[in-house]
Amino acid sequence: VHRATKGEFTVHRDFPATVVPNHHATADITALVRGRVVDVYADLGQQVKAGDLLAIMYSSELGMAQSSYLKAVAKLYVAERAYERAEMLLKEKVIGLAESQRRQGDMLSLRAEKREAQDRLRLLGMSEEHIRQLDKEQKILSYVPITAPFDSRVIARNLTKGEVVEATEKLFTVADLSEVWVLANIPEKDIPFIRSVSQATGSQTTAVDQLVEVLLTAYPGEVFHGRVTYIGDVLDVATRTMNLRLELPNPDRKLKPHMYATIRVHSLPERNVLLIPEQAVQRERDRRFVFVQRDATTFEARDVSLGEGNGEVVKVLDGLREGEPVV
Repeated sequence: VHRATKGEFTVHRDFPATVVPNHHATADITALVRGRVVDVYADLGQQVKAGDLLAIMYSSELGMAQSSYLKAVAKLYVAERAYERAEMLLKEKVIGLAESQRRQGDMLSLRAEKREAQDRLRLLGMSEEHIRQLDKEQKILSYVPITAPFDSRVIARNLTKGEVVEATEKLFTVADLSEVWVLANIPEKDIPFIRSVSQATGSQTTAVDQLVEVLLTAYPGEVFHGRVTYIGDVLDVATRTMNLRLELPNPDRKLKPHMYATIRVHSLPERNVLLIPEQAVQRERDRRFVFVQRDATTFEARDVSLGEGNGEVVKVLDGLREGEPVV
């Protein structure tokens, strides 16, 4: 026997979802120049730090670009000296103004040529430090280091030693898996159930926390908690669903990208609601009734009007009073 009691009532909805890497902490590492892979140092699953060497390539294209830059630097040096001499000769009236202006034009043109060659080196992946080193040592290096952009784990590797790779070809994919995303598609009919990430209160906008649980087949009985960071503004035309994104901490790396998951979203609690156990409800065609205990040996079958249930308790709209015992 259980008495009808008033309390808080919540319901939940389950949506299929998929675990993916945090896109803000994922990088596809590409080759900016065509070249041959000399050596590979990183393998799948390896943890790397920012700046760690993943592979080395040899590129004749980079060598030619460096050579063009050094030639532009040398030509500019000659042109600047020639212009300086022209200014001195102009003051002494040895040459005319037109000759001085011609040499100035040559110098400005070669400055632009140097900047163009320097920008070409940057486009091919050379850092400012390496360009300064090239200026200082005048030594052409045709080897291209492939490095990790941040602390991460190698989750894809698409090159082997000796292979020739083309520009923009994806060589590695690295990701920081200490935090992952869980993506779900919410059917149109359930959109009102998802609360906004933020809501306006007067002239201010405040964050709204909605209890969201993530369940995975790989870890039965274990519940992971995440926070909603994105709710789609546009429906998918074909599936009539809305995108939903959660962020979950993943310090133990238990959540693997491409795992299937279930997102369980709980509603806001509805207070002061009359509730009875769902097991107490009897069903007979369209009729819903409960057995109310009148005394120790007497029970009354009473029709009731019920609202939504959550699998454990159900709301009573009419037919029962608070405190009445039901079987």
